[in-house]
Amino acid sequence: MRNKLLFKIGWLVLTLIPAILFAQNRTLTGTVTTGKDIPVPGATVLVKNGSQAAATDGNGAFTINVPSNAVLTISAIGYKTQTIDVGSQTSLNVNLAGDVSRLDEVVVTGLSTSVKRQNLANAVAVIGPNQLSGTAPAQTFDAALEGKIPGAYINANSGAPGGGISVKLRGVTSVYGNTQPLYVVDGVFVDNTATSGGLNAVTSAGTSGATSNQDNPSGRIADLRIEDINDIEILKGASAAAIYGSKAAGGVIIITTKRGKQGKTAVTLSQDLGFLRPIKLLGVRQFTAETAATLPGDPATLTKMFNDANAKGEIYDYEKEIYDNTPFTSNTVLSVNGANEKTGFYFSVGHKDEDGLVDRTGYNNTNVRLNVDHKISDHIKLGVSTNYIHSSSDRGIFGNDNAGVTTGIALSSTPGFAQLHPDANGNYPANPFAASNPLQTIALMENNEDVNRLITGANLEVSLQKSAHSLTRFIGRGGFDFYNLETKLLFPSVLQFEAINKGASAQGFTKNMSTNFILSLVNTYTPTANLSLNTSAGITQETGDYNNLLNVATQIISGQSNIDQAGSINATQLRTKYLNSGIFVQEEATIANALTLTGGLRFDRSSNNGNTAKYYVYPKGAVSLNLTSLGLIKEGFFENVKLRTAYGEANNTPAYGSKFTSLGVSNISGFPGLLVNTDAGQPDIKPERQKEFETGIDFSLLKGRLGFELTYYNKNISDFLLLTTPPASTGFARHWVNAGDLRNHGVELGLNARPVEARNVTWNSSVNFWLNRSKVTKLTVQPVQLGSTGGVLLGTYQIEQGKSATQIVGLNGQGVGILGDAEPTFQMSTYNEVTFFKNLSLRFLIHWKKGGQNVNVTSLQNVFGGTSADYDEKTPSGMPKGVTQLMQIGTNAQQTVETSTYLRFREIGLYYSFTKLPVSFVKSISLGASLNNYFTITKYKSYDPEVSNFGTGFSSGVDIDPYPSSKRAAFHLMFNF
Repeated sequence: MRNKLLFKIGWLVLTLIPAILFAQNRTLTGTVTTGKDIPVPGATVLVKNGSQAAATDGNGAFTINVPSNAVLTISAIGYKTQTIDVGSQTSLNVNLAGDVSRLDEVVVTGLSTSVKRQNLANAVAVIGPNQLSGTAPAQTFDAALEGKIPGAYINANSGAPGGGISVKLRGVTSVYGNTQPLYVVDGVFVDNTATSGGLNAVTSAGTSGATSNQDNPSGRIADLRIEDINDIEILKGASAAAIYGSKAAGGVIIITTKRGKQGKTAVTLSQDLGFLRPIKLLGVRQFTAETAATLPGDPATLTKMFNDANAKGEIYDYEKEIYDNTPFTSNTVLSVNGANEKTGFYFSVGHKDEDGLVDRTGYNNTNVRLNVDHKISDHIKLGVSTNYIHSSSDRGIFGNDNAGVTTGIALSSTPGFAQLHPDANGNYPANPFAASNPLQTIALMENNEDVNRLITGANLEVSLQKSAHSLTRFIGRGGFDFYNLETKLLFPSVLQFEAINKGASAQGFTKNMSTNFILSLVNTYTPTANLSLNTSAGITQETGDYNNLLNVATQIISGQSNIDQAGSINATQLRTKYLNSGIFVQEEATIANALTLTGGLRFDRSSNNGNTAKYYVYPKGAVSLNLTSLGLIKEGFFENVKLRTAYGEANNTPAYGSKFTSLGVSNISGFPGLLVNTDAGQPDIKPERQKEFETGIDFSLLKGRLGFELTYYNKNISDFLLLTTPPASTGFARHWVNAGDLRNHGVELGLNARPVEARNVTWNSSVNFWLNRSKVTKLTVQPVQLGSTGGVLLGTYQIEQGKSATQIVGLNGQGVGILGDAEPTFQMSTYNEVTFFKNLSLRFLIHWKKGGQNVNVTSLQNVFGGTSADYDEKTPSGMPKGVTQLMQIGTNAQQTVETSTYLRFREIGLYYSFTKLPVSFVKSISLGASLNNYFTITKYKSYDPEVSNFGTGFSSGVDIDPYPSSKRAAFHLMFNF
C-alpha cells in the first residue's frame, strides 16, 4: 500500500513539474532600435545568469522565454550594452546608444581570459563579418585581410589562383626565421606552410626541393572560407601575443567561426556570380621594319619576318591575348544554425569555382563545417569545431626564371610579329625569340596544387566551484590540423624547351599534422563591486610533423605522366618535426572598473633550440587607467579617456635543423657513403627574443560617436638568426649564427566615427594610419646581402649595422649604395558603411600606401627583351629610352628599384535587403553588387605594386614577371529562411 502511495505522489509531482515550469517562464517579445528608431538586426538578447538567449531579426524584433524576475543583457556591435530588469513586462522596446569605439566589446587578453575594450591595455584590431566578407569578398581568406589591419604590411606573392599572401605585423621580426603571424582558428593553431611544387627543376630559378621560395606556392591559410568566420582579432604586439608562445613571434590572428544562435533554426542560402579582369597590362612595343631589325639576330631575316607578318595582318599583342580575359566566378554557400538552452549548432557547405585570367588556370574550393556546442550540465560546457576542405589550384608557370621558359619571361623577348599560333593540326611552331612558345606552354603544361584538409578543435569548460564572490573554471582547448597536399607538374616532351630533357613530370606528396592543446585553471574572485581578480595558469604544447616527398622525372614517354614511365628520376625528401611546450601564469586585476593591472610569465622550450631541455622565461605586464571611470575627467565632452602601457617578451625558435651539421648520401667508388654538408650547424643556437614596449591613449567624445586610438610601440629583437659565410679555414661554406639585434618602432592611429545618425541615413566610418621604421642595431658578422636576383646589379636587400633592416642596395654609378627601402613611408585606410532607409547599404574600403620600394625586374626584363611599350620613346639626348636603360645595366640599378605608392579602392559594395515579404517562411532577401580591387591609382610600372615573388619570408617586394593580379566584380543574392 505504501509503495502505491509513493508511486501516486511521484506521478503527481512529475505531472505538475511542466505546469510549474510553464508558470515560472513566460514569453517576452520586443524590438531593439537605435535612438532614431532604426532597427538593430543581429543584436544578442541574453538572460543574465541564465541560459536563455535570442537574436534580433532584420526588423530588430526578438522573442525569448524568460523566468520571473529576469534581467536581460542586450548587446550589439557598435552599440553600448544595456541591462534591463524585465519585471512583469511581456513586451519590451529597447533603445541602444551608439558606441563606435566599441568600449563594451570583449577582447582576448590571454589563452583563457578576456576583458572589455574600455579596460584593454593593448592595441588590438578587430575585423567583423561585414568588413571581411560583406562588402566585396576576395578570392581567398588571406587576400581578404589586405588593407584592414593597422600595423600590417601585406603583399600578394602572385596573382595566380589559389592565394599566397605575405603578412608582416609591426615590421620585420626575423630574417631567416618565421615572419608570419600565428593563425588560431577556434583554438587550433593552423599551419600556413608554403610548399614548392618543383618548378625549379624546369626554370632553374633557385634551389630545388620543398624549401624553394621562388615557385610562387600558395600558403595554406588560403584554404579557409571567409563566409564561416564571425570575427578576427589581431594581436600585433609581444605584450599581447607572448602568452601564445614561440609560434606567435610574428603576432597572432585569432579567428572565431560562427556558432549556433538561440531561436528558430535559421537557414541561409547565398549565390555569388562574377567575373575577373586584369588590374593592369603593360602594353607592347609597336614595331616597324627598322626597329624589328634591331632585335637580336640577322637584320635581314628579322626585316623579312616583320614584313611578311605585316602583309598578312598577323601582328599580335600576345600580352593582351594571354592576360586580357574575362573569366567567370561562382560561389555558393548554404548554412544552417540554431540552438536551444542545451545545444547549439552551425553547419555550412560551400563551393567556389573560379577560372583564372590565363587559360587553363583556376581555383576551386569545397568546404564543409560543423560547429556544435552542448551544455552537458550547469557546470560543464563542450564545444567542437570541424572543418573539411578540398581545394584545387591550377597556377600556371610564372615568376623568376633562368631558363627562359616561364610565361612572362618568354613574352618579354617575343615581338608581336612572331608566329606562335598552332597550325590546322594543332602543332605549335618554335619561338625563334625565346626558349619557349608561351601559347604552347599554356595549352599543354600542368601545375596543380590539390589539398584535402581536416581541422578539428574542441573546447571544454568545467565550473569547479562557484560562490557569491568566486568562480573557478577548468578550460581545455586544442585540436589538430591535418592536410594532404599533392602537387603535380607536367611538361610534355613536345614543348619547345623540353627538346633536351624529352619531357618532365614532377609529383610532390606532402602530409602535415599539427596539434596543440592548452589546459588551464582560471579563477575569478570578486570580493567587492570595485575589485575583480582574474588568475589563470596552465600548460601548452604544440607539435608539428611535416613530410614532403618530391619526385622529378625527365625523359618521360610521350602521353604519359607517371614518373615510372621516364628515363630518369630524382627524388628529394624534406621531413621536419618540432615539439614546443610551455607553462604560463597570469594575473589580471580590475579596480573600480577603472584601473586594470596585468602581469604574466611564459616559460617556453622547443626541440629546435640548441638546449632542448631549457625553459626560457618571457614576462609580460600591462596597465590600463580609465580616467573617466575613475572620475578624474568628468563625463561630458569626453565620454571615455583611457591611458595604457604594456610590455612583453616573446621568442622565435631557430630554423629546423640549424643546430645540426647534416650528412648527405653520396656514391663513393660504387658504394653508398656519407659526405658532410657544406652548411655547419650551431649546437648552442638560441631562439630569437623580442622585447616590446607599447603605450597609447584612447578617448571618445560626442556621446560616443567619435573615438580615437593612438599607439606608439618599440620592438627590439635580439640574437636574430643569419646564415652567413664562416672563415675558409672551417671547411664550411655557410653556418648559422645568432648574428645581432634589430629594432622596429612605429605609430598607429585609429579613428572611429558615426558622422551621421538620422532616421533615414546612418554613416559609420573608420580611418587608420600607421608607419614603421626598422634599424639593425647590432651585427656581429659582415653585412649580408640576400633576398633578390641579380644582387647589386639589380638591387638587393642588405643586413647592415646602423641601417634599416629592409634597405635595398645596388650599383649607383659610383659603386654600391642605398637605393631604397621596402618599408612604406606610411599607410592609411578607411572603411565606411552608409545605410539609407534601413535597407540600402553602401560599403567601401580605400587603402593608400605611400612610399616603399620594390625591386622591379619585370619592366627591365621587357626592356632587355626589346619589347617594352616605351622602348622607342626619345630621351632628351635623342636616344631611344630602351637603349638608354640597357646602357645603365652593370653601372646603375636605380631603374629597377621603384617606388610602389598606390591608392586602391579595395572594396565597394552596394546591398539592398527586402524584409517585408509576402511569404512568412522567407525572413529576408538581399541583393548586392560589389567591386574588389577594381580601381588603382599608381605610377608603378609593373602589373601590381603589391607583389612578393620570393614568397612569404623576409624578401618581399621583389617583382619578376608574376602572374598578373586581377580585379573582380560580382553580383550577390542571399535568402534568409
